[in-house]
Amino acid sequence: MRAKILEKSNNLFLNLGFKSVTMDEIASSLGVSKKTIYKYFENKTQLVAAVTEYIFDTICNGIDGICALEMNPIDELFSIKRLIMEHLKDEKSSPQYQLQKYYPKIYASLKLKQFQVMQGCVIDNLKKGMATGLYRSDIDVQFISRIYFNGMLGIKDKDLFPLNAYAVHTLMNYYLEYHLRAISTEKGLQQLENQLRLK
Repeated sequence: MRAKILEKSNNLFLNLGFKSVTMDEIASSLGVSKKTIYKYFENKTQLVAAVTEYIFDTICNGIDGICALEMNPIDELFSIKRLIMEHLKDEKSSPQYQLQKYYPKIYASLKLKQFQVMQGCVIDNLKKGMATGLYRSDIDVQFISRIYFNGMLGIKDKDLFPLNAYAVHTLMNYYLEYHLRAISTEKGLQQLENQLRLK
């Protein structure tokens, strides 16, 4: 039952927002009483924390699976982007903004975990790209990995990129192209063009 609650809550939070969804709505959509949910989660804050952990773990496992395929680093980044978009459902309600505003402790903890995981993943990707001649050999790996993470958070800032003007999917495509054009060799740019034709 706990897994069902997490899955349903995850869908509702991503579609409607962490603040907007009530425990009553979650119970109703599951066809159970609120008491059943409280058996597993003491309050909504605890449920929100569990759901963010659930999303994070699901995406991390998916990224590990993609990295294990050992594809070229540019195709790898596009595959990871597709996986993230699939799980975040285009974020129509801007869940990150709501999480940051209404659950700042959970947001801060999640951001730190995201940085730790993403840092390792991006550094591996950069090193692989340099070794295969797809990325320039003179890039500063630590700097680029941090700028990449910062930019990924930045494009989710709804004051800078309002949802009515920028779809999350479009922003992700723009940002990935921007990142790769800055670090790719001629060989890498050809690979990037191949990916851009697929989208």
